[in-house]
Amino acid sequence: MYRLTSGHRASVVVATVLTLVGSALGLAQPLVAKHAVDASGRGQVMWPLLLGLAALFVTEAVTGAAGRFVLERMGEGVVRQLRHGLVARLLRLEMREYDRQRGGDLISRVTTDTTLLREVVSQALVDLVTGALVSAGAIALMLWIDPLLLLLVALTVTVAAVVVASLLQGIRAASERMQESVGAIAADLDRALGALPMVRVHRAEDREAARVGERVEAAYGAGVRTAKLASLMSPAVELAVQGSFLIVLVIGGLRVAGRDNSLGDLVAFLLYASYLVLPLSSVFRAVGLIQRGMGAYQRIDQALRLPVEPSEPGRDPDTGAGAGPRTRSTITVARERERERERGRVAARAEAAPALALDDVHFGYTAGRPVLRGVSFTVPRRGQTALVGRSGAGKSTVFALAARFYEPDSGRLLFDGRPASELSRAACRERIAVVDQGLHVVHGTLRDNLAYGSPGATDAEVRRVVELAQLEGVVRRLPGGLGGMLGPRGGTLSAGERQRVALARALLARPALLLLDEPTSHLDSVNETALTTVMRDAAREAAVLVIAHRLSTVQHADRIIVLDEGRAVAAGRHEELLAGSPAYRGLAAGQMLRPAVTATGARSPGPPPGGG
Repeated sequence: MYRLTSGHRASVVVATVLTLVGSALGLAQPLVAKHAVDASGRGQVMWPLLLGLAALFVTEAVTGAAGRFVLERMGEGVVRQLRHGLVARLLRLEMREYDRQRGGDLISRVTTDTTLLREVVSQALVDLVTGALVSAGAIALMLWIDPLLLLLVALTVTVAAVVVASLLQGIRAASERMQESVGAIAADLDRALGALPMVRVHRAEDREAARVGERVEAAYGAGVRTAKLASLMSPAVELAVQGSFLIVLVIGGLRVAGRDNSLGDLVAFLLYASYLVLPLSSVFRAVGLIQRGMGAYQRIDQALRLPVEPSEPGRDPDTGAGAGPRTRSTITVARERERERERGRVAARAEAAPALALDDVHFGYTAGRPVLRGVSFTVPRRGQTALVGRSGAGKSTVFALAARFYEPDSGRLLFDGRPASELSRAACRERIAVVDQGLHVVHGTLRDNLAYGSPGATDAEVRRVVELAQLEGVVRRLPGGLGGMLGPRGGTLSAGERQRVALARALLARPALLLLDEPTSHLDSVNETALTTVMRDAAREAAVLVIAHRLSTVQHADRIIVLDEGRAVAAGRHEELLAGSPAYRGLAAGQMLRPAVTATGARSPGPPPGGG
């Protein structure tokens, strides 16, 4: 609770003070009522006491309402802070964590779990503190009025407290299971909705509904257990309250009849006993709510402890400690000139170095199961380099490493001749753009999707990539053109159109290194030919590294690297690899892709007609 309310402690103090003031005003009312009853019995004027009682009542109501508002606002502030922290954390998790965690369950921690914690913070915290203090005040005044009656009331309350304490641990455990089940519902439902076309085609609606239904039943069972335990608490508290009243009425009435106490004393004691009910009930309720909230808090805390990508800053060679506020000396000027020369040397080396280089890179997603086994190759700063190989050879893993989603187990990645370990992930990702097989399209307008990586792009730049990616037909078809909404996951576009949107987005960023993963997988032959032209044009301005199973897409690449079982086994142009690489020849034979033969029997470097 102390950590949760960090940054909101002023609100907690204000709310507590207001609540205590209201409670103090409430505690004063039975004393005024006692004097009013005694004054009436003596035939004295009592209307000033009644006016005072009314004033106390109104002031208590206003103060309590103000305190409650401050509490509710503070609770919303805590939830806002938690949600900001969770969202920022979840968006920066290491990619391995996304492989382990379920997206729907993580979303549930941002929504459902934080909502439960809001109730804990906005209600339980102050109810626990003020309830305990008000109860202590009421008990002190009851002790002053009649110690014997207080002892009898304390016995009944103690019995209720023992019963409540025995139920709290069960409530917490049941609440944790319920929150976990709710997270599992969100995860399984997200799984089904994310693959809804596959679910429909395979007629799996009933199976998926049954899967989610099992989670619903688990949440129901945990919720019923929580409700059952909570329902046992309520009668315990009510019996204690009713038993206290009966004891006070019977024993107190006998003591008034025996003239040990006055009627005013009995009235005041009864009022204090009734006032004791609410704060004691709030204390019991707050403790139970805190136990329930602990399950939600533990899930949130687990999410906040998941490892994130390190945000280490890259140290450029031209950075150094500042000279401080002192007069520029000859030595200072000489140092600045040397740093300027060093910047020039670094820029020259970067211009001469390849855009990307892998040096004896080993990597596996899980220990003991390597995917890359000592891969080494370079990608020049201009031109098109292709990665080919059978499925599982490690092509997409190379892209994941180039995007710094993962770090090599051993070996080095170099960007512009500099080791990736010396650069921040942001600095590496500024150099690249990726078009992967996920065809990611976000809910929003077509222009929003195109400019996602370049939010400051001009209209002319956007129109340029629309033409390059041949999206003019999509722009004409959408209501609103570039401002037309694409809907969730780009459902208004075909797979090929989503591929071209992703390609246009990458081209708009003008990256130094363009990574294309199966760029023609959803394109027809006409669009494949057009895309080949786009890639050739892009390769004049940047390094293009493309993965392709369809060799027709990359047979004219400047360099083709063949991966086989996690190793780079050959590299060269299409014709060279056909002649010298059995692995590449096998890939080409499987697609009936071979050198064309001219009428004279000589092999031409181009593909045969229709050989794509």
